[in-house]
Amino acid sequence: MSLSVLNEEETENMANTSSRTLRLLSLLQARRYWPGAELAGRLEVSVRTLRRDVERLRDLGYPVEAARGVDGGYQLASGAAMPPLLLDDEEAVALAIALRSAAQGAVSGVAEASVRALAKLVQVMPRGLRRRVEAIGAATESHFWEPVEEMIDPELLIIIGQACRDRERIGFDYTAADGRASTRHVEPLRMVRLGLRWYLVCYDLDRGDWRSFRLDRMSRPVPTGARFAPRTLPAENPVAFIRDRADKAPGPQDVVALVAAPEREVTERIGRWATASAVSDGSCRVTVHAKTLDWALLALGMLDADFTIESPRTAIDGARARGERLIRASGSQPLDAGR
Repeated sequence: MSLSVLNEEETENMANTSSRTLRLLSLLQARRYWPGAELAGRLEVSVRTLRRDVERLRDLGYPVEAARGVDGGYQLASGAAMPPLLLDDEEAVALAIALRSAAQGAVSGVAEASVRALAKLVQVMPRGLRRRVEAIGAATESHFWEPVEEMIDPELLIIIGQACRDRERIGFDYTAADGRASTRHVEPLRMVRLGLRWYLVCYDLDRGDWRSFRLDRMSRPVPTGARFAPRTLPAENPVAFIRDRADKAPGPQDVVALVAAPEREVTERIGRWATASAVSDGSCRVTVHAKTLDWALLALGMLDADFTIESPRTAIDGARARGERLIRASGSQPLDAGR
């Protein structure tokens, strides 16, 4: 048995090669196409050494294309999988700020992915850059056209997102709808954005059962460092778990209507606010989950299709009153100044 020990010169050469390979990747990401001679000159290496460095990047999964000939060169191409990216300080800060905004947006699927990406970025971000992101966030006000729930602290999203990913138990303070405060200890499974709200699906260790908690009512999340084995969720998936509980306790702002339009068209137009189930090929039953009655009626009006409100009664009466007001506004009926 023999042991091979790297000497100081070999170790330095390996470090230089790794550093140069990272610089090569950064240059390829900064410009669409590099002539080979120019790229070698920027790296201060020979064309032959450049070719070896390119091969190292390919071995790591980066799709580097080469054009041969006197004017040949290199460029990064799209590949079968997403390789790691190199970001400078300014790009990392810009990306973190964009992800924070997207995490609180209403685009289906994007908010959840933004939280996961933000958790990964913050985990490796130097403390100085993280302070810059926090400073910009603290000095910025956001406003959304649609009515949103109370704004959620992005740091809370990050901590809970990391706990879900790492299967780590957490504790947090929670204020229920009736104002009662409590401290919870849970095994987090997944965060779910449903309509205009964020929920955490988790196993409540204090109650010994699966529960869901609204993130806007949570505060002071604390990771415990304790890992856990995943339990079996009593539902098809976390979204179904949340929806099942929402269906059993409908809020006063849920409006149900029969719409003369296919389910697919309704989902494309107002899927972020509503759920639809097909009744026939050309009609569906729609439940709009809005913060106010006005927004529920506005969402239905955006469908450009006939609809009949089935419940609640307040929505039926509200639609009739607003319809009469719109008819008067069109001049079809004279205004009664005495009303």
